[in-house]
Amino acid sequence: MKKNKIIIDEELCVGCGLCVEACHEGAIELVDGKAKVVREDYCDGLGNCLPVCPVGAISIEEAEVEDLAPAPKNEKEGGDPLPCGCPGTHSRKIERHAEADAGEKPAEVLSMLSQWPIQIRLVPVNAPYFDGAHLLIAADCTAFAYGDFHRKFIKRRVTLIGCPKLDDADYAEKLTAIIKHNDIKSVTVVRMEVPCCGGLEYATKQALMASGKMIPWQVVTISTDGEILED
Repeated sequence: MKKNKIIIDEELCVGCGLCVEACHEGAIELVDGKAKVVREDYCDGLGNCLPVCPVGAISIEEAEVEDLAPAPKNEKEGGDPLPCGCPGTHSRKIERHAEADAGEKPAEVLSMLSQWPIQIRLVPVNAPYFDGAHLLIAADCTAFAYGDFHRKFIKRRVTLIGCPKLDDADYAEKLTAIIKHNDIKSVTVVRMEVPCCGGLEYATKQALMASGKMIPWQVVTISTDGEILED
């Protein structure tokens, strides 16, 4: 089985760091002023780093999977090799405590969603609900990981969701248009702790800069077991 492998020519590299920011997997770092692939097992081989390199120092070549660094062990599940090195694909079981009053029927929880559609790729740029909106840009998995997501994050916000790992789209371009052409009051990004979610944060940051507006914004990170890591 073959896999795309990222090759960085250190002689051409100028150490600008653009490829580090573009890598959603956290596979590239600056080492002694040069970009290096420090975790080949994290690299998905999609090449998001290629177009941002200003000097053409990055290329892709095919390599046998066994030639690459082995995927890390999943210690919580007995140490078996994982199907992919990316931390976002690590399999593990999350233990939950039973509710104290499991026999009682819980009160109905109402949705706080205020608009439709919610996918970044589908939402109209000039939708009327963007006027004066507090914008929530959330990774797909966050609402499933964090139990009180509607009350904590969706309430009183216009919600946009996406997954930079799975969507073949330039979020930065769409988000720039939304922020630039509407009266957005604030932006909240909610992402998972996995490296690929960094793409959503990066796209939002790029959109805010490209819009030319000074808008308050924050990033909240959710752990895979449903805890807020950064707020």
